[in-house]
Amino acid sequence: MTGSVPARPAVDPWRFDAIGTAWEVVTETPVGDELRGRVLALIERFDAEWSRFRPDSVVSRLADGGSAPLPPDGPVMLDAFAELSAATNGAVNPLVGGSLAALGYGAGYALKAGEPLAAPADWTDALTWGGGILSLDRPALIDVGALGKGRLVDLVAAELAGAVAGSLVVDAGGDITVRGASQRIGLEHPFDLRRAIGVWEVSDAALCASAVNRRAWGEGLHHVLDARTGAPVRTIAATWAVAATAMQADAVATALFFDGGPRIAHAWGVEWVRMTTDGRVDWSPSCGADLFTREASVEG
Repeated sequence: MTGSVPARPAVDPWRFDAIGTAWEVVTETPVGDELRGRVLALIERFDAEWSRFRPDSVVSRLADGGSAPLPPDGPVMLDAFAELSAATNGAVNPLVGGSLAALGYGAGYALKAGEPLAAPADWTDALTWGGGILSLDRPALIDVGALGKGRLVDLVAAELAGAVAGSLVVDAGGDITVRGASQRIGLEHPFDLRRAIGVWEVSDAALCASAVNRRAWGEGLHHVLDARTGAPVRTIAATWAVAATAMQADAVATALFFDGGPRIAHAWGVEWVRMTTDGRVDWSPSCGADLFTREASVEG
């Protein structure tokens, strides 16, 4: 979804695949084997807790209901989900995993759609977290995709920042955090991957993006669902958000597919751009992106 150019000379990037996406770590000093091992162990731990594609994960073990020890990232992520859900009138919901599986994007990757399945509207009653316990009072499937990759990027960046000197860029499939430098990042056109709709210079912040052409399968099927209906979003094509943390940027990039997205972006101090499926572009009043489109409007 995005591309970046290092602001300073760096050693060869560290590239690897994890959680179903390509990662690139750009540093001014080498990332040694011991540090690489710590980063990969951190990613493995997060995946073993939150992946709905692994039968051994905490999420999968709770799919029939019950309780489990609350993973360390649970409170910050689920508290953010509660804010997202309130701002979008329930369109964003961490129990949307069953809705995705119903459309074929489940653990078996059937990629063959059934009927849309709405997520439980009372998810804050069904899913509880606190006192070190994560509980579901009914069968349901947690999916933290609305902000989980951003949270993991933050964790990886923090692990690296404490051990390498100089600037740092962590890019996980277009969810990017920049520390100690500025990066000019292209905003990929969702309908023509050879083009960008603009460039955003990001300094000591994170940029995350989401688009309907990514993780798409079948006619009109993609990963951004309205939890209230279980159906894919039809009006927004792509979103970009810049925030202090990748989790916040990731969360707002998801919320912008729905009414209420600009409201929570404003509350969190997040800048953003989004494109509709008919090609129009709007953005936040404080947006620092250099946009190439002429058909654009400012969202107040």
